[in-house]
Amino acid sequence: MALYAIGDLHLSLGTDKPMDIFGQKWLNHTDKLEKSFSTLAANDLTVLCGDLSWGIDLDEALEDFLFIDRLPGKKIILKGNHDYWWSTATKAKAFFKHNGITTIDILHNNCFFYGEHAAICGTRGWFYEEETGTEHDKKIMNRELMRLEASLKAAGDKTKYVFLHYPPKYGAYICSEILMLLENYGVKMCCAGHIHGKGLVNIFEGPYHGVDYRIVSADHLNFYPICILG
Repeated sequence: MALYAIGDLHLSLGTDKPMDIFGQKWLNHTDKLEKSFSTLAANDLTVLCGDLSWGIDLDEALEDFLFIDRLPGKKIILKGNHDYWWSTATKAKAFFKHNGITTIDILHNNCFFYGEHAAICGTRGWFYEEETGTEHDKKIMNRELMRLEASLKAAGDKTKYVFLHYPPKYGAYICSEILMLLENYGVKMCCAGHIHGKGLVNIFEGPYHGVDYRIVSADHLNFYPICILG
């Protein structure tokens, strides 16, 4: 049993959104994902850090979720900024059940325990700077902070691994509110996606104030899930 992470699959099996317009690295990226996941076992678990499907609703995203469901192992998903299919976690779970999708669960206002000692926590996150953000941005940020703290509290005294869509530290940007939560709750590692292409030159990875940060965007990982716990 092993824990993996990858984000930003950007699948479009039910709609016309070819990803190779964003560069040759994305050419046949679903084939690359199938190949990389083929090395995983049935009892492995992969956290998918948002931006999973270009479908504008659940029906349009169905083929993408069936693709994810067929990949080896269990998956835990969280919301990204391009997941337009998302309405509520309850509706998504009912949709999965109705369509026989059995390997996908949702990280949203909760946590999942992994093995005896680890907990999987997280939320979408948000890019927010008080000086330039709108009142709407502030509301979203506060809501994401509440969701993240609820997830961390639910983990109790387990070793905490946090998964976000938006990285809380990127280039000169620092989301101090999220960083403080991660530090206060003694988080061991934080994985996030969202960043692609030329933007990857500005990513931060490594230790910062006691937390190990990783970027898990699919193109950054060459479409291979990264092993978090072996």
